[in-house]
Amino acid sequence: MAGLFDPVRLGALDLANRIVMAPMTRSRADDDGRPNALLVDYYRQRATAGLIVSEGIQPSIAGKGYARTPGLHEAGQVAAWQPVTAAVHGAGGLIAAQLMHVGRIAAAANRLWGTETIAPSAIAARVKLWTPEGMRATETPRALETAEIAGVIGDYAAAARNAVAAGFDAVELHCTSGYLPAQFMASGSNVRSDGYGGAAINRIRFVVETLEALAEAVGADRVGFRICPGNPFNDLFDEDPAATHGALLDAVDGLGLAYCHLIDMTVPQVVDQRALAAAHWHGPLILNESIDQPRAEALLTTGAADAIAFGRLFVANPDLVRRFREGLALAPFDAATLYAPGAAGYTDYPAWGPAPVRR
Repeated sequence: MAGLFDPVRLGALDLANRIVMAPMTRSRADDDGRPNALLVDYYRQRATAGLIVSEGIQPSIAGKGYARTPGLHEAGQVAAWQPVTAAVHGAGGLIAAQLMHVGRIAAAANRLWGTETIAPSAIAARVKLWTPEGMRATETPRALETAEIAGVIGDYAAAARNAVAAGFDAVELHCTSGYLPAQFMASGSNVRSDGYGGAAINRIRFVVETLEALAEAVGADRVGFRICPGNPFNDLFDEDPAATHGALLDAVDGLGLAYCHLIDMTVPQVVDQRALAAAHWHGPLILNESIDQPRAEALLTTGAADAIAFGRLFVANPDLVRRFREGLALAPFDAATLYAPGAAGYTDYPAWGPAPVRR
């Protein structure tokens, strides 16, 4: 029976343990989408995880919607990621690049002037985003023409190739939280009448074709994807998320992908996320969402998951693997500095030992 500290193979990735650092937007990149020295330190500090999944990285300038998020769509960004991946590898870790196109979840003040907001349909999300100018409503997007969709998928594939050039070990497609792939899948944000809209088999097409393109670009065994059926975040709604995601998992189950990363969240329409995944997915499974160490061990022991992803625990505990292994106390995170610029609440959380005075 597997435990947290046992090795595991996910596709082409040999993890030293089954503790995964979940992707978390932290808004510390430069305004031009390039990672900086802060990101080098942040990821290096947490490299004892069996696998780090990076914060969401935009595959194109149109994919950016939040402030200070990094990209992988131009040469300077690729070069700036190389010290980050080298630092992780130097500490013995592995790192995957999570590719995140926000689609309609965008604010103009967070992007270059003139950048267009695109989505499956011209339906605005009823949310507000932080910008340097204050909280701003998202824009009404322009619906993609059918002929444009292949180009957006091509942006993802190019970003995956850039990720490999930057030293990443794998890529993960962000398919939840109301971003572009989820917008295509959900009936509330996709009212298209072409081959990418209507029935669930059409609404999942964008995600299936993107995963196929990523697999062709870097190898299927270096591609994962993250889902959470029924997740309402960012004004997302689907009439039958269980059926939609069941169709998606059936369609990609035979591609030989590295893993499915499931946010195991109970929502009114999907009471048992794990049962849904088990019925339609036969590859490696990473589970995430407010899981503590005892529950993680139980999930692994029963074979419910191959690895467990931890998010906020990794924010305040850069040495989380050691703390779990030795039964050390866990430090709380400071919610006020989750997205603030600078080192405070980012790279200044100490490893185990006498706590320094934080000013």
